[in-house]
Amino acid sequence: MDFTSIQKKHIINYMGAHRIVLGKEAYTENAIWVEACIKGLFYPHKKREENAMFSKKAVTLMIVLATSLSLLLSACGPKTPVSLPPPAAGTTAPVATEAPAQPKKVVTLIFTQEPDTLNLHYTNMWFSAILQQLWNRWAWEYDENNNPFPVLVTEMPSVENGGLSADGTILTLSLRDDIVWSDGEPITADDFVFTWEMANAPTNTVASAYPYSEAVSVEAPDPQTVVVTFAEPFAPWLYFFHGILPKHVLQPIFDAEGTLDNADWNTNPTVGAGPFDFAEWESGSYLRFVRNDNYWGDKPKVDEIFIRIVPDDASQIAALTAGDGDVGIFIAYPDIPTLEGAGINVVKVFSGYNEGWYFNMGQNGHPALQDVLVRQALAYGTDRFIINQDLLLGKTVPAATFWDGSPWADPTLMAYPYDQQMANNLLDQAGWVDSNSDGTRDKDGVELILRYGTTTREIRKDTQAVIQQQLAEIGVGIELYNYESDLFFDTFGNGGPVATGKYDIAEWSDLPGGFPDPDTAYWRCAEIPSDDSPQGVNWEFICDQELEDLFALQSTQVDTAARIETFHQISRIIFEKVYWLGIWQDPDIWAVGSRLANVKLSGVTPFFNAAEWDINP
Repeated sequence: MDFTSIQKKHIINYMGAHRIVLGKEAYTENAIWVEACIKGLFYPHKKREENAMFSKKAVTLMIVLATSLSLLLSACGPKTPVSLPPPAAGTTAPVATEAPAQPKKVVTLIFTQEPDTLNLHYTNMWFSAILQQLWNRWAWEYDENNNPFPVLVTEMPSVENGGLSADGTILTLSLRDDIVWSDGEPITADDFVFTWEMANAPTNTVASAYPYSEAVSVEAPDPQTVVVTFAEPFAPWLYFFHGILPKHVLQPIFDAEGTLDNADWNTNPTVGAGPFDFAEWESGSYLRFVRNDNYWGDKPKVDEIFIRIVPDDASQIAALTAGDGDVGIFIAYPDIPTLEGAGINVVKVFSGYNEGWYFNMGQNGHPALQDVLVRQALAYGTDRFIINQDLLLGKTVPAATFWDGSPWADPTLMAYPYDQQMANNLLDQAGWVDSNSDGTRDKDGVELILRYGTTTREIRKDTQAVIQQQLAEIGVGIELYNYESDLFFDTFGNGGPVATGKYDIAEWSDLPGGFPDPDTAYWRCAEIPSDDSPQGVNWEFICDQELEDLFALQSTQVDTAARIETFHQISRIIFEKVYWLGIWQDPDIWAVGSRLANVKLSGVTPFFNAAEWDINP
């Protein structure tokens, strides 16, 4: 039977949302047939497609889904068994001469957000970044204690081994001589130079050119040596060479098109440098990575990493508790008791992440947000403590700074307390009063109604609802907006709603870009994107010269104690001026099923030991 693309998408989404398992309880020949038939229908599509939006009523949709699924299972159902005659008298049945093929080892990860790209230079999404270690190793990565270790290099650069000059201006990398791309081509210093060139090329609308923009030059004196030169000491050099690009694949594309923005490799990377190869991506459904037979390191113990994309946290928890997934990602605190009750191991990993508010201080933001008194009033007017206690089960606390949980945060700073009276006084002082008695404050004919946007994640939507009610009590109106994650985090060049300033308050969880190094480009003046310069991650459109000077200073400080003190000053300015408001401390919460062995998780490069993962017998 033939099915339309819409029917196929209905069926896949229905299966994902309702956790349909084929052959889970009894993996019979019939189940194998059904699974093979479905894979035959749906696995050939390798390129991403635009998500379709359906507006039919829920009842009608369910009927369509159920009908389509029934038709599919009928079309793909087991064939009628054929009875074979017994062997003739006096003959012997043939004896098998080959051992039966061993079943493939497939590890299933559950994602609640779909990656927006596989090219690290074009994304701000955590769900995209964490895939790197599966298929494209970095110069150095981080272990389960967040300590760096060499991967593509022979050793970590230091002053002692000559990898870092005494004045901190020259970084020298010695590459391994056995590293190759998955197509067998050697990985050389030229690939590192090319990566730096592409990050800085003005025709590439990367998410940010930082930190590559800080290097004066990157050179390859020989195939195994990379020399990076800075104009002045650059303390966060560990931030470099995440996501190496294959020159032999992408240089011809850049030469022909003048940009990598539209390169098919971004979502369909034909070569990589990790233990697994990218295999296929069915938008809205799954991604597959299979064993890389040309991998230069220890060969992976499993055959495939299958990433199932589900619509929400509830679907992820259902899949994990039903045994349909091995690893759950980005677990919400309210779901921890359910997982633990099902015997699933819940692992907390410090990753530098903190959930917080970002304020639009640009020309498209609400004028009230230009006043620090209003931003302080919003901090006092939101009871983040009750949110942490009720919605997050008291398992975390409000974050005071962007660097909470690290020595870079000023330990004297405490989260703003909930104080409605203080919030009202500050708003009155700022001149925002309810002059027309409509329940919302106003000033100069402008109502104090703010656009509050975030993703579709349930815990965030619940937080929005609570805060909307709390702020209404101090006369602040809130309009709620929710976006699919790939749209919400999209870049300025692609018209992302946050990047282009279509918000007043935006909420998400983030970390310093060079974590565990504290450096970040978020509040740097040069990182404000524009039509003329779409690269940049300063989506608050803030340019505070005092803050800019301190960020510039810290990047040159090789003395750790001095740099910590500078970051304490930075965190105090952001705290007092409320450029960022912490909602909760947000370490990574993972769920690991009992079927999976040898799993270690890092807060920086989570899947650093994916080649060692195995399936318990």
